[in-house]
Amino acid sequence: MRFFYFTIVCSWLIFSVAAAQPKSDQSNHSLTGYIRDAITKKPIQGVTVFITENRRGVNTSRDGFFVIPLPDGTYNVKFTHIGFRPQTHSIVLNKTVLTEILLEDDSKDLEEVTVTTEAPDRNVKKVELGVTQMSIKTIRRIPAFMGEADVVRSLLLLPGVTTVGEGAPGINVRGGSTDQNLVLMDDAPIFNSSHLMGFFSVFNPDIVRDVTLNRGGIAPSMGGRAASVLDIRVKEPEIDKLRVNGGIGIVASRLGLEGPLFNKKLSFLLAGRASFNDFLFKLMPRSIRETKANFYDLTTKLKFQPSEKHTVTFTGYTSHDEFKLASDSLSTVEVNASSTVFEYRTVNGTLKWNYFINDRFNLTTTAIYSQYRPETSAPDPANAFRLTSEILHRQLKADLSYAATSNHQLQGGISLIDYYLQPNKLVPGFQSNVLPKAMPIERAYELAVYAQDEWKVNEAFSILGGIRYSQLLNRGPASVPIYQEGVPREPETTSSSTAHTKGQIYHQAGGIEPRLALRWTVAEGQSIKAGYNRLRQYIHLITNTTAALPVSRWKLSDSFVKPQIADQWSVGYFKNTAGNAFEASAEVYYKTLQNAIDFKDGAELVLNPTPETELLQGTGRAYGLETQLRKNKGHWIGWVSYTYSRSFYTINGPFREEKVNNGIEYPTNFDKPHTLNAMTTFRPNSRVNVSFNFTYSTGRPVTQPYARARVNGIVVPIYVNRNQQRIPDYHRLDFAVEFNQNPAQKRQWERSWVFSIYNVYARKNAYSVFFKVNSASLSDGYKLSVFGSAFPSLTYNFKF
Repeated sequence: MRFFYFTIVCSWLIFSVAAAQPKSDQSNHSLTGYIRDAITKKPIQGVTVFITENRRGVNTSRDGFFVIPLPDGTYNVKFTHIGFRPQTHSIVLNKTVLTEILLEDDSKDLEEVTVTTEAPDRNVKKVELGVTQMSIKTIRRIPAFMGEADVVRSLLLLPGVTTVGEGAPGINVRGGSTDQNLVLMDDAPIFNSSHLMGFFSVFNPDIVRDVTLNRGGIAPSMGGRAASVLDIRVKEPEIDKLRVNGGIGIVASRLGLEGPLFNKKLSFLLAGRASFNDFLFKLMPRSIRETKANFYDLTTKLKFQPSEKHTVTFTGYTSHDEFKLASDSLSTVEVNASSTVFEYRTVNGTLKWNYFINDRFNLTTTAIYSQYRPETSAPDPANAFRLTSEILHRQLKADLSYAATSNHQLQGGISLIDYYLQPNKLVPGFQSNVLPKAMPIERAYELAVYAQDEWKVNEAFSILGGIRYSQLLNRGPASVPIYQEGVPREPETTSSSTAHTKGQIYHQAGGIEPRLALRWTVAEGQSIKAGYNRLRQYIHLITNTTAALPVSRWKLSDSFVKPQIADQWSVGYFKNTAGNAFEASAEVYYKTLQNAIDFKDGAELVLNPTPETELLQGTGRAYGLETQLRKNKGHWIGWVSYTYSRSFYTINGPFREEKVNNGIEYPTNFDKPHTLNAMTTFRPNSRVNVSFNFTYSTGRPVTQPYARARVNGIVVPIYVNRNQQRIPDYHRLDFAVEFNQNPAQKRQWERSWVFSIYNVYARKNAYSVFFKVNSASLSDGYKLSVFGSAFPSLTYNFKF
């Protein structure tokens, strides 16, 4: 049956290529090329390439590449993009032409301020929906905590994106959990996207080119998660001259170096960032003076381009975090963490070879390596230990794009992932009373083959159709337990186990994932779009805490934990005013989830050799409305968005122990019905930017005691149903002002100052509500606020 599915996919790809072949009366010549920034030589995405004679056009890809099949002749070609001066070139086409166009920045014109790197009307004309791209320039203007521009946190101002609380790692997209987001950095997955236990993202803003969040329209080449794909691209290294840039801030300082090598065919980028926060804690109250919170990250990129047809790039990334919280700071919640240290490390590498075969075919081959190693340790001599885990992701993939005609753009590819997962390993310290313990290692392959065709039926209607077939293959060595039938799955109900040898495939799961998007232009500057996506997820973050810790456990799907399968339908309306000064959009979506994962009450997941006995699976559903109004031009630019979103689970197993809320639907931990975001930037002149952002959201669900009972003189809280109460609503105002040097005065040393205030009116937003229990009473409840005051900061940025 799986071979049958594979045959269908391959046949569909072959048929699409054949059907899209140009007719015999068409020329085989094409106009192709790259469009780059005239100063930085970085590729520009979304540039409109328009042929005046036949009124046809395309937009450049993320690498600034475009291709237009044309018959012989002379053409006037216009190149336009917001924020750059338009250009028109007369090009004679009697053979395939490969050209490079350099666009000059038009930043002095305040009517051309860039908000995103997309083309001005791309939100209306592109086929896919639920896709948002942000430039690093926009991200830097958003007021951030302690002045550190944050790539991931900036996404919280977009519709459909929320978090369970301040400082919580990860984001929740359209009612999905944090592990349902695939985070990619130049194609390499990031399993933990936060520094300092969730306060900052791991991405150095100095090396980011652009950020794309795919929450509705996800290409078949991307998969493995059930909610979204966050695609972060590292900028291209400088090829003309050596440049140094960096910044000095209260939390972290940055330094970067980039430039050409060996006759400009090889260029490099090297950027580092590190925090030095311990001295700040020494100045704070005695209760937290012993707290430690430090991190560093290092990013490098090499680009080798021996010819226009061949480009080889390597992106490397490594980071390390160490976090220790003083015991006195937790005494109010009766947690003793005096000697516990949290550490986590990430090492990533991506090697990519892009081969421009000819004017129609382009082949990209990529090798990916990603390692994530969290660790918890306690150095106390009597009970010293290290609790470690590891995820190893190794991947090979090849993608082939084919420009059949200007109306058909086809892509296809294949991917192989090799997973190695060590869930938990307990290592005792020297002369420690702790006993060693190691959980069974999990190994699996994830295979995928995919294809896509973007078909422009006519000027008003376009179709983006794709299909992906994925499969997970669990392999030995492994010992799989066998549980008794007719009773709940518990460690005590294990009857025997089956041993599997090294390399033996003992379990398979997979299926087809269709993708479809439609665009209908109803009038000038207006379009209606509809889409459907099916996504499968084979690796899961299992935790019984609302905000998953960086050291939380990961789990591969297997004989007992089924893959999560999400089906999402969405419809949207998009409108731009004349000149694209204003954009308005509204999207509605409905999503169902099979095999949604939750846990039993009181679940113990750490160092558990049979986590399937603590996990429950059921169904989920999420639906919502996302609206946004954006202003792109003028002294004031920005956007306002409102999201109504609901997310529910139903866990109704065959036994009482395998039900949640007696099998009745309940809201998820990240269900936040109402979210309002507003961000604006005022630019009175070319030297000053003043920014504000405001956010409001409904409080997330919590489980609170329904009643209290006294048993043998001891007060015991009684819990009935899960997630039936909510913490107070959340709202916050931030402010930032940036001072730049006069752009008219060209200097070798460029500098800027950024002053910001996070939480301007010092709102004590509740992260959680907890209750203290002692032998005599149960308290009425306490609010825990992570940031209960205003946080000013000052950052100095430089470049030369």
